[in-house]
Amino acid sequence: MFNRVTRREKILLYSMAVFYVIAGIYHFVNPLFYKKIMPPWLPGHYTLIYASGVIEIVLGLLLVPEKTRVLAAWGIIALLIAVFPANLQMMLNYREQHHPYLWVAILRLPLQLLLIAWAYHYTKNKRK
Repeated sequence: MFNRVTRREKILLYSMAVFYVIAGIYHFVNPLFYKKIMPPWLPGHYTLIYASGVIEIVLGLLLVPEKTRVLAAWGIIALLIAVFPANLQMMLNYREQHHPYLWVAILRLPLQLLLIAWAYHYTKNKRK
């Protein structure tokens, strides 16, 4: 049973790492998607989009080595909090952004909390 838990933990960890690397790459593939959800009061939209993409890629990669995992997890939590205004903006302007359903935009808000909880799981150093 212990091996099953360890394997599950590794699958979740690597899934999270891949998720953030792919999400970071997508900032460069389709920056307009992120531009549409950026709050208008933020300056330098494209600079922030590309910077957050790089940060997501780096944090995703840093999740894998045990030495940097805790730091990466805290970085992901900080990033998710920092990008929360964009998710809120997406909900407020879902029609202008051509999102067909308000519920999709609303669902992103609690999803952020789940992603924070997932990252928080890795903030504890589990070395034995």
